[in-house]
Order: sequence, then structure tokens, then C-alpha cells
Amino acid sequence: MTPEDATALVAECLRPIAPEADLSTAAGGAVLADELDLDSMDLVSLYQALHERTGLELPERDYGELATLDGLVSYLTERTA
Repeated sequence: MTPEDATALVAECLRPIAPEADLSTAAGGAVLADELDLDSMDLVSLYQALHERTGLELPERDYGELATLDGLVSYLTERTA
């Protein structure tokens, strides 16, 4: 998966959870929850949707890596290569 593919996948998975969220305005290094006004359940739902689409396990111990858009994209890209 390329970084562009990973970003598109995150956007697709986020759309039903937070339809008003716009990744194009999110700073890559900013915390997604803050940048897109997501609560903890929104993030868990996002991680679950990504798991369902990719088959990747996104364990709670890795949530720190997944907190920013850049981190999430890197995580997905590295683990689906």
C-alpha cells in the first residue's frame, strides 16, 4: 500500500464515523482526535474499520503510533508492503 492509498483508506473509513471530518485540512503531524474533533470511541471505530478493510491487527499498545495522520499512514504502509 502506498502512502496515498493509505490516506485514501483512512478517509474512506473515517467518512461514516465523522462525515464532517476533512483529512485534507488535517496537519499530518497533528493529533487526529484534536485536529478532527474525534472522541475515543470514534478512534476505536476507525481502527476497527481499518482492521476490517486490511486484516491488520491494530493493537491498543500501538495507538500512540496511530494518533497522527502521518503515523497512521506510515503504520499502514509499512505493514501492508
